[in-house]
Amino acid sequence: MDSFIANERANRQAREYGKQFTALLQEGGYVSPIPDLWEDILVGVVLKKPVLLKGPSGSGKTKLAQSISHFFNQPMHSVNCSVDLDAESLLGFKTINASSGQSIIEFVEGPVVQAMKEGHILYIDEINMAKPETLPILHSVLDHRRMLTNPFTSEVIHAHPDFTVIAAINEGYVGTSPMNEALKNRFISYSIPYLSGEQLREIIQNLFPLGDENLVNTMLKIHEDIRKQVLNGLLSEEAASVRSLLDALALAEHMPVIRAVRYAIAEKLEDRMDRDLLMELVETWVK
Repeated sequence: MDSFIANERANRQAREYGKQFTALLQEGGYVSPIPDLWEDILVGVVLKKPVLLKGPSGSGKTKLAQSISHFFNQPMHSVNCSVDLDAESLLGFKTINASSGQSIIEFVEGPVVQAMKEGHILYIDEINMAKPETLPILHSVLDHRRMLTNPFTSEVIHAHPDFTVIAAINEGYVGTSPMNEALKNRFISYSIPYLSGEQLREIIQNLFPLGDENLVNTMLKIHEDIRKQVLNGLLSEEAASVRSLLDALALAEHMPVIRAVRYAIAEKLEDRMDRDLLMELVETWVK
């Protein structure tokens, strides 16, 4: 490991966090499908650059972010973007509390404010699902200023040195919109492909240590066949989701493989021709 990364890791791991943040520490386990990808992302984190993870659904973007939290022993706040995301969801909101017979207005800090002040990781999932007019509030947080003027309290917040931003994006999916250039240019961007081959086998063996070897081999062959059809443009990309494969494998321990794959993978595909083709592929491997 590069000493540049190792030194930063030691510094962050030496920090102590309050008990209220213990639940925000994540589990690791991400396996990189590309040599050097993991360390290259860590370099971006150590340089305090906002990191953008681009890849299809089920490629492990969230697990990668969780693994960074685990690597640095650093709490992670998660924001799941949608069209309903607003400034209050990001920064916090005012509320009225009763104290000694009086009503007091208090501000409840949101994930962005907490992560900035405490030096935590802020993970923004599916950032291109948010309305374009919502995210410019984060521009000063994401650039060299690393600061925010809270519009609800007028407080000027300067980020803790360990504050880290990781965002994930599923490009080209229904309900998403392209990130505007002003926002995209604030990130260092990494493409996260699906796992395959021996790396995928390693993940499966870790998750299913007592799994039947023949079943695992069959599911890996099915997955590889699906990936080939995706690369050839005959199946939609989501059919090769590793998350869906693991779901299918879990089901297949308790039911026939054909039914497991149908429920975990095929039925999630929008196009009927995609579903039919996928099940035809499965039937060639399951006798």
